[in-house]
Amino acid sequence: MAARAPSLKNLADLKQVQRTLAETREREAAEAAAKAAAERKLAAEKDLFARAIGATEPLRRKAAVPLAPLPPAPIPVQHQLDEQRVLRESLSDEFDVTTLLDVDNAMSFRRPGIGTDVTARLRKGEWAIQGQVDLHGLRSDEAREALGGFIRNASKQGLRCVRVVHGKGLGSPGRQPVLKTKAQRWLIQKNEVIAFVQAKPAEGGAGALVVLLAPTRR
Repeated sequence: MAARAPSLKNLADLKQVQRTLAETREREAAEAAAKAAAERKLAAEKDLFARAIGATEPLRRKAAVPLAPLPPAPIPVQHQLDEQRVLRESLSDEFDVTTLLDVDNAMSFRRPGIGTDVTARLRKGEWAIQGQVDLHGLRSDEAREALGGFIRNASKQGLRCVRVVHGKGLGSPGRQPVLKTKAQRWLIQKNEVIAFVQAKPAEGGAGALVVLLAPTRR
């Protein structure tokens, strides 16, 4: 018996398969060609860069040099000395000044070895007042700290004559000049102070002291 001829449907399917295979081969060939072109372009660019910079050689590594350690932070020696000095010169409220004061119409104080002519000249205003501290309204501990710091800084600046305003004590209990008495005690305990007198009426009178400081050593 003779074989049957393929149907038209089978032939159409075969042609479709052939077309699909052909399209696939064409697409793969195009992708391969594009890839090859890109690789050639990249190689050409690398070759162009190499020709432009010329021959090269690796950098020689320099021998490492050990760095000296950072120096330690400077010790604030002067600050420490100032703090130690403050501790040594802590001012006492119980210091007895009765034997050190010259009590007259205008109370005064002078260190041993300082003549009465110094306090007399101080009363006359022969030294110009170069600074002042006002202790009005401060509590005792605040006033002590303020006065100590003021005298210390004034001495550092080389000031010779300053005024300390302590008030007349009119607002204190019993209208007693408590701060005035304490200011005298504190000043006598300060090594920078060599003399003080009650201020003239125009400079505060009984509510202030004019203080003479020792010359600053250079």
